[in-house]
Amino acid sequence: MSAIVQAEPYDGGESGGALARPGRGDLGMISIADQVVTKIAACAAAEHPDAGAAAVRMLGRAVPGAGRLGVRGTDLGALPKTTAEVDGAKVFVSLEICVRWPASVLQVTAQVRRNVRDRVKQLTGLQVEEVHIIVSDLATEITPPPRVR
Repeated sequence: MSAIVQAEPYDGGESGGALARPGRGDLGMISIADQVVTKIAACAAAEHPDAGAAAVRMLGRAVPGAGRLGVRGTDLGALPKTTAEVDGAKVFVSLEICVRWPASVLQVTAQVRRNVRDRVKQLTGLQVEEVHIIVSDLATEITPPPRVR
């Protein structure tokens, strides 16, 4: 699915720079694909320093060494697994993230949820109805990147 956003004429900034609203207008339509909203939501979730991509799991267990096989591993700098479904002017987002230990899972997920809603609204003008977050891993043994000397 994709969203349809109304294109409005520029009024010289008199309306306070309001965002385009979903629907049709005199100037036409703008269609926003699900993949675009998915990428925006993933980037917004990755902006939090204590949240990132979780390791691949099989039968409820993390797959060790999956990173060498080209499969993603736990990484706080990578984009989390994300799906977004756009239904008209509403967006439904699902995220699978890892959280850095010992950060509060409740606080991290609340901040990620708020940031995803704000970013999608800011960049697309669409209203995020739901953000489902699955915390599938705790990042306990993440080695810091090498220092440059």
